[in-house]
Amino acid sequence: MRKTDIDRHARHILLKEIGGPGQARLGAAKVVIIGAGGLGTPAALYLAAAGVGTLRIIDPDTVSLDNLQRQVLFRTADIDRPKVDAARDALQALDPAVSIETHAMRADASNLPALLERADLVLDGCDDFATRFAVNDAAIAARIPLASGAVGRWDGQVATFAPHLGAHAPCYRCLVPDIPPDAESCAVTGIVGAITGIVGTLMALEAIKLITGAGEPLIGRVQIVDGLSGALRTVKLARDPACEACGE
Repeated sequence: MRKTDIDRHARHILLKEIGGPGQARLGAAKVVIIGAGGLGTPAALYLAAAGVGTLRIIDPDTVSLDNLQRQVLFRTADIDRPKVDAARDALQALDPAVSIETHAMRADASNLPALLERADLVLDGCDDFATRFAVNDAAIAARIPLASGAVGRWDGQVATFAPHLGAHAPCYRCLVPDIPPDAESCAVTGIVGAITGIVGTLMALEAIKLITGAGEPLIGRVQIVDGLSGALRTVKLARDPACEACGE
């Protein structure tokens, strides 16, 4: 590890749960981020700052004015730019040593196997259930963990799904078997910007724990944030033997 890297990541290296070996694992890791929105942008910021070696970011959209209320990677000058390009420039300004791979496309069942190739884990911060199901299926096939976040109005949740680790580990469809009939986007319901930062940062924390082996990732558990009351609770999630994606 170069001296500049040691200086940059000194606070990580001081942690007994990470140390030099854990920081080296972060530097060698490749993380895929689905969606450069309210969840993906804070997650990407903290993973780049943590020294993750490669971030592969997938998003088909351009930056719009109403994104800036919560998508903290972007600036007013980025409006109308492809999100992946604006994200790449911001992240490399933070740490030029981090490799940023960009794909200005919508993730789906046809391209996800290639998008997850050689990845250590995937973070899903997208805003539609069809894509979430496709990412879940692709992560199961690739045998890599999936850290998934979701937000609505003042609330959010995050969990890690890794059914390849054994019968105790559920997948995303054990939590959400079917697309909810009343699913609405934040463009319809509204959302407080800070809740996306909280959940996106928790997703980054899951990634750091998974890569370094520190602590206990949220496998078989869902962490729920209530922004209005300030409550934070964790509930257990069992694997569904009848699950369409990972069941027997």
